[in-house]
Amino acid sequence: MPQSATHIDPQAAHAGEASDASRAGRGGLAIAGAKIWFILVGFLQQTLLPRFIGMDGYGAYSTVLSFANIPNNVVTTASIQGVSRAVAAAPEGQEEQAQRRTLLIHAGLAPVLALAFLALAPLAADFQHAPHVLEPLRIFAAVLFIYALYTPFIGVLNGKRRFFAQAGLDVTFATLRTVGLLGAAYALTSQFGGPTASAIGVAVAAAAVLPIAWIKAGSGRKGAGGPTARAHLAVLAPIAAAQLFSNVLMQADIWLLRRFGHESGERAGLVADALQKGTDGLVGSYRAAQLFAFLPYQLLLSITFILFPMLARAHARQEMRAVNDYVRAGFRLALILAGLMVSCTSGLAPHLLRFAFPREAADQAGDTLRILALGQGAFAIFGIEATILVSLSREIASAVITAVASLLVAVLCWLLVPAAPFDSSLLVRTGAATSIALALAAIAGGALVRQSAGSFVSAKTLLRVAAAMATAIAVGSRLPWLGRPFLLLEAGIVIAVFVAVAVALRELSAADLASVRRGLGRNRS
Repeated sequence: MPQSATHIDPQAAHAGEASDASRAGRGGLAIAGAKIWFILVGFLQQTLLPRFIGMDGYGAYSTVLSFANIPNNVVTTASIQGVSRAVAAAPEGQEEQAQRRTLLIHAGLAPVLALAFLALAPLAADFQHAPHVLEPLRIFAAVLFIYALYTPFIGVLNGKRRFFAQAGLDVTFATLRTVGLLGAAYALTSQFGGPTASAIGVAVAAAAVLPIAWIKAGSGRKGAGGPTARAHLAVLAPIAAAQLFSNVLMQADIWLLRRFGHESGERAGLVADALQKGTDGLVGSYRAAQLFAFLPYQLLLSITFILFPMLARAHARQEMRAVNDYVRAGFRLALILAGLMVSCTSGLAPHLLRFAFPREAADQAGDTLRILALGQGAFAIFGIEATILVSLSREIASAVITAVASLLVAVLCWLLVPAAPFDSSLLVRTGAATSIALALAAIAGGALVRQSAGSFVSAKTLLRVAAAMATAIAVGSRLPWLGRPFLLLEAGIVIAVFVAVAVALRELSAADLASVRRGLGRNRS
């Protein structure tokens, strides 16, 4: 009998594990790099698009995305995670069979999802009093169909731990989407209108990347291996449900703003083109504020990638002291980083909008961003709380509280926004309603985490970070607009104020600062 079947060389096994860990680490860095590229080109898209299609066109396109992004993101996350799990869990030698079977399941789901979106599109346009977005919404039904076929290939690569190939596809698609979106907006707006031209660009980019993904990942092999359709759908359902609630929470405010803005404009006596253009312009300015307000949430996702496996492992081993330590340390880090970023986005709100968007956005949404940045900072903390609850096997609690938060955003917007006049007050009230709802959700999430993990960040840390943030925002809000070249300098001033107050209050210690310096030193070496 061969040696490999009866004896494992410890040194060889250790070397193999180390090699796997090294490959996984390099692959993880590649994926992280691809995500950074995705964020950068996404920022480029959002800042250049209004210059090609106008702020009103940008607002109309944002209205389209507020509906289309919900199923798109649900399909993307559920497909990648579900297919990856099926391929990775397949017995040795049956990975290709699991791949073929799951790809066929998703191929069957794709037309069903696209047709459902197509059927709902007129209802969405009617609810938002925006018949002019129906055409781009119908194009996004085709985009959803392509996403439902494309994202399972990403799941295949992830399940096979082909991280470099996965990162390469992420970069390729992000680049194609940027070129397609901006190129179509520039070339076709005069013919089709800005929102429709932009949607055409996205659809073309998605269609272009699909065969590349198919060639890269392959079709798998026929066989009995892999999950049944029923078993695979059972895996997809809870992932999709959680993503649905999370994405509704992120899109509910701008979705309702379009409806209430239109109704406010009607009361103001605006008619036809002036009403449509004015409402879309306000929505575009709010979307510009969202772009910066979301930054803490997007950047703090890296903490969840680290915290989730550590907590899940400690919880599985019933190491409650380790769970408590991870929760306290993770939350303290998240609070400090969120406070630092919110200080900049809230304190320098009009300057950030003026830096990246036409002056109109800064004039209309500067005050809104000051408020919305606080709410989205709370949302970033809420994201950490949801991750902790899932890692502690409280998935249902996490999904329920996210659903309740979504409902709360909708209720508060419905109570506070409709009576606003047709001006920037609409944006301020929408931002305030959303921020109140997200703050309440973060408080409730913190209580659940404390109940589940037995620990939370200390009250002193909360107060100290709040004091540092309030001081930094106050300083930032008094800095004048000196032009784009000086924005980085002003951001440095706000950051320095936050750090100085945190140090003075002994929330940041010499040991913390020394750790940062050592980390920067290693990064330079």
